[in-house]
Amino acid sequence: MTENIFNRMKKYRFLFEELVKRDFKKKYKRTILGMLWSLVSPMMQLLVMSIVFTHFFGRDKPHYTIYLFAGNLTYAFFKDSTTGGMHSLMQNANIITKINLPKYMFLLSKNVASVINYVLTLIIFFLFALVDGIDFHFSFFMLIYPIVCLILFNIGCGFILSALFVLFKDIQYLYDIFTLMLMYMSAIFYYTDTYSPQVQKLFYLNPLYTYITYFRQIVIYGIIPNWKVHALCLVYAVIALTVGALIYRKYNYKFMYYM
Repeated sequence: MTENIFNRMKKYRFLFEELVKRDFKKKYKRTILGMLWSLVSPMMQLLVMSIVFTHFFGRDKPHYTIYLFAGNLTYAFFKDSTTGGMHSLMQNANIITKINLPKYMFLLSKNVASVINYVLTLIIFFLFALVDGIDFHFSFFMLIYPIVCLILFNIGCGFILSALFVLFKDIQYLYDIFTLMLMYMSAIFYYTDTYSPQVQKLFYLNPLYTYITYFRQIVIYGIIPNWKVHALCLVYAVIALTVGALIYRKYNYKFMYYM
């Protein structure tokens, strides 16, 4: 199955590249700053959140701005990727209903565009970390692991959401509520060390918190997470990707009737 997907992607390579360019440019169409919003927007969000939350949560904590930035960066990437993936089929309904193309190409193009935005924001993040006095060390290369797992996790969630959105339009409103709840459950602006060890373990049931924690441990504390965190990152990615692929495969033939 994987080999077949790669063969089809190779066949439609030109179209896929054009979809990625379109999705990336469309986001900043008719804006004065254009692509610079990829850098300006997270900086403005960070400024607002740091002013609001530092007084309440990070007054006595070292590198709180980076702690906050790491959480918000990961959450923003997840939300942008999955929300774009959710709308990927319906936004391209006029193409899908007329031309026989692999439908997952539209979802993957959205994810590639989100990854480009994420990489641009990562550059700003590392500059902030350098200014904040964080030393760069060899373990930073380990960040590739949670980033790749998160990308796969986002694709899997995108598969699920895009299929559900074709069948049930209400999912977009439910997802807005869900992501808001997820933001508060992911310890983006507060610390979990005030909770008991048992409660702290429950936070790892949240995949997003797991990826955020991995990122923070490497960058802020210079610690490579244990094998359990590595396993969780991979398990969440595999589960999301597998479930998403199965749903896509099962309901693929129904999409045309609902577009």
